[in-house]
Amino acid sequence: MARMHSRKKGKAGSKKPLAKAKPVWVRYTDKETELLIVKLAKEGKTPSQIGMHLRDTYGIPSVKNVSDKSITAIMQEKKLLPKLPEDLMAIIKNNIAVKKHMESNHKDMTAKLGFQLTESKIRRLVKYYKRSGKIDRNWNYDPEKIRLLIE
Repeated sequence: MARMHSRKKGKAGSKKPLAKAKPVWVRYTDKETELLIVKLAKEGKTPSQIGMHLRDTYGIPSVKNVSDKSITAIMQEKKLLPKLPEDLMAIIKNNIAVKKHMESNHKDMTAKLGFQLTESKIRRLVKYYKRSGKIDRNWNYDPEKIRLLIE
């Protein structure tokens, strides 16, 4: 299947190992892993930052293999998830940066196209998250309000 915006075919990437068992060399239990996740979430880290920190600092390759739950599931149980999902926030921040670039570079039509594509991607993601219940049904994407919220 073709990519959404680039009209190119998808490329095969690296895949995670199929082994679902906890590696024998991991010395942390599922309770200790949950406590580490809670501690890092209270520091303000996102789920992907927590996963990288656990991998690099504590040697936990996959939280799901250790505790049978994902990082976001653990954060949701402890009520530490942010109001907006992480991927949506990242795209919104990227969109704000492109808009700021366009204010100083009016003739950059490539940036204008990228801005329009990310706007449509944000709207599609918001529609999906509202449907799946991860965002409140009354939440609306308003670029000006979001810009103030993030900055």
